[in-house]
Amino acid sequence: MNAFELYNPTKLVFGADQVSRLAELIKPYGERILLVYGGGSIKKTGLYDAVQQQLSEAGAIVHELPGIEPNPRLSTINKGIQLCRGEHIEFVLAVGGGSVIDAAKAIAAGALYDGDVWDFTIRKATVTQALPLGTVLTLAATGSEMNGNSVISNWETKQKRAFGSKLVYPKFSIVDPKLTYTVPVNQTVNGIVDIMSHVFEQYFSPTTNTPLQERFGESILLTVIENGEKAIANGSDYDARANLLLAGTYALNGTLPIGVATDWATHGIEHEVSAIYDIAHGAGLAILFPNWMKHVYKARLDRFVQYAVRVWNIDPNGKTEDEISLAGIEATRAYFTRIGAPARLGELDINDEHLDRMAEEATQFGPIGSFQPLTKEDVVSILKASL
Repeated sequence: MNAFELYNPTKLVFGADQVSRLAELIKPYGERILLVYGGGSIKKTGLYDAVQQQLSEAGAIVHELPGIEPNPRLSTINKGIQLCRGEHIEFVLAVGGGSVIDAAKAIAAGALYDGDVWDFTIRKATVTQALPLGTVLTLAATGSEMNGNSVISNWETKQKRAFGSKLVYPKFSIVDPKLTYTVPVNQTVNGIVDIMSHVFEQYFSPTTNTPLQERFGESILLTVIENGEKAIANGSDYDARANLLLAGTYALNGTLPIGVATDWATHGIEHEVSAIYDIAHGAGLAILFPNWMKHVYKARLDRFVQYAVRVWNIDPNGKTEDEISLAGIEATRAYFTRIGAPARLGELDINDEHLDRMAEEATQFGPIGSFQPLTKEDVVSILKASL
């Protein structure tokens, strides 16, 4: 196990009807609020009105930035930054899923930076200050409600990049399972894949002798597998929704990677696919991850054997380590297919036109991943297997 630091300052406010606490939670941070949200579903569900009532009770002066895209765009984020500067915003409130929260983090950091917020994603600058922000979560997926990560897209250059900072951890996150009842089935499916993929990126590690971290990851995977189909079958199943939400939060709140080297190669590849084709992140991961697994599993057969046996209950008797590992990978693909996730890029009308460019962008700083570092040629191979 490696040395590590664990830091998470976000106050998680979890449970039914916790939006009623928004006024008390936001009041310490000032009156001038930027409310950030997506395509308007929060107005249809009544959440927008509930949030506005709480902001009114807090005596807030509210400015709004609606229309955050599923892959939040730099141009929209820049509008938020200008609003913050022009209106002397003191606090950014994100109401929505991971994309809305990621956009809010970029706005909070960019508002107090003299340069282009894109600088944070290309390693030209680091975040040294940021406006405080909070979230009201509406989707189990990214874990952005309890970490300092943000992924944004530059639609003009067809690039998708990430940055991270302790300064953009939300001050608080309200997580109410009831707010996810109306999430469409396809978004629920994408969220399930996203949560599992976050675990994969931290579970498949070259670091040895980390049994606690491995069992943390396995417990999240099993919880998602057990509750995912329940939530798809009945969107108003409170317990299934609650378990998915908490799994999503813990999959990426800093608990799993303590003392281990993490991978993130598959996320890096998917970012290049969705940068060009603007597909749902979870859909891309569902396609790519089993193919990444097949490409790298021999780097640590013991970890893939453990995954197959503990997570998918593959019977190891009479099988080689190769056979056990591949059975676990096939079980992963079968589950994704069973819940309705795509298996091929072709299903999303993606062909081989941009494979070389995507591989080049993914590896622009050198080989990616730690489980088995991937070169440009490796990435092309995985993308070809995913067509």
